[in-house]
Amino acid sequence: MSFHDLNQGSRRGFTLIELLVVIAIIAVLIALLLPAVQAAREAARRSQCVNNLKQLGLALANYESTHGSYPMGGSPGRRRDNPADLIGGISGSPWGSWSAHSMMLPYLEQSALYNTLNFMVATQGPLEFGPIALTTGITTRIQSFICPSTPEIVGTFYGRPRPGLSYFSSMGASMLFDGNLTASRPNGLFNHGGQPVTVAGVTDGTSNTIAFAEWRIGDFNPNRLSIQDVINIQGTFPPGASWGSPLLNMPAGGQPFQQWIQICAAQYQPSLGNGNLNRSWIGEQWATGMPGRTMGTILLPPNSPFPNCNINTWGQGDWDTPGMWNMSSYHAGGGNACFADGSVRFIKTSMALLPFWALGTRDQGDVVDASAL
Repeated sequence: MSFHDLNQGSRRGFTLIELLVVIAIIAVLIALLLPAVQAAREAARRSQCVNNLKQLGLALANYESTHGSYPMGGSPGRRRDNPADLIGGISGSPWGSWSAHSMMLPYLEQSALYNTLNFMVATQGPLEFGPIALTTGITTRIQSFICPSTPEIVGTFYGRPRPGLSYFSSMGASMLFDGNLTASRPNGLFNHGGQPVTVAGVTDGTSNTIAFAEWRIGDFNPNRLSIQDVINIQGTFPPGASWGSPLLNMPAGGQPFQQWIQICAAQYQPSLGNGNLNRSWIGEQWATGMPGRTMGTILLPPNSPFPNCNINTWGQGDWDTPGMWNMSSYHAGGGNACFADGSVRFIKTSMALLPFWALGTRDQGDVVDASAL
């Protein structure tokens, strides 16, 4: 036998068992590495989410420096067919209003977009809606308004992809939105109508008052239950409260509120499949200054097991009613909030109600210890 024949006979390939062992080892390594890779990606997304909120905080400070007050949470819109008339009468309705986010666009490097908008018309409605050119502006997606952890936003708004909004302006620890109610206006930094809040009005301190916070954008699907759903409980107020009642502000209305969220929770499962009761549109767009669209509440800590609820007193309607549109996020353990001083802090799901409400209010004389966060 020649040397060549011996050399040829010494060669062999992998056996099937050896190949399976190698594949199994690779699978185990992937299984071990995948959670670490996913965690690293989520950490990067969460960091970008924080940066988005910091941009909002800086824009808010620049707006206040220029105008001497914070923007309105909702500035009433006007009718296209008669610009002298506010939507909803003398004080205006949140339906069709312009949001704080809209007013802050020039301070978010969005001056070109801001200049395309006509603030003399409303953001919604057939007769009230402004020129068709407005549609392009208000449906523009602004990436700094979207938390990177957000899944794909589905559906359309005025025939274009929904622009979405992950960060709401805070009405405070309040189920109210109307700044025209002097005795029981919302106790947060933003309200619809009435007078805008100034720095002097934030007596609890800008570092103790939430300006913007995260929520999950709706899934727009009444056939699926999700924590960002808004359940229409059709006129059911907390015990002893009514429209405009001081009991809709916390902590004064804390006890009836905790009874009310149980009523709200009882309607969660029955709302499944009913588009009039299960309304998962939260954060659909950034232009309209009304609860659930761009304004939210500091009533329950992020990712609470209780659903959002609105007290709609006329059937289906929209969210120009009292209710709660709470913090939620895709981050484990809580969500991010931007304070009026521009700082961004992570709010834990486990945070107790009283200190959480204190972070929402601007003038209750309560200061939250850092250990409560």
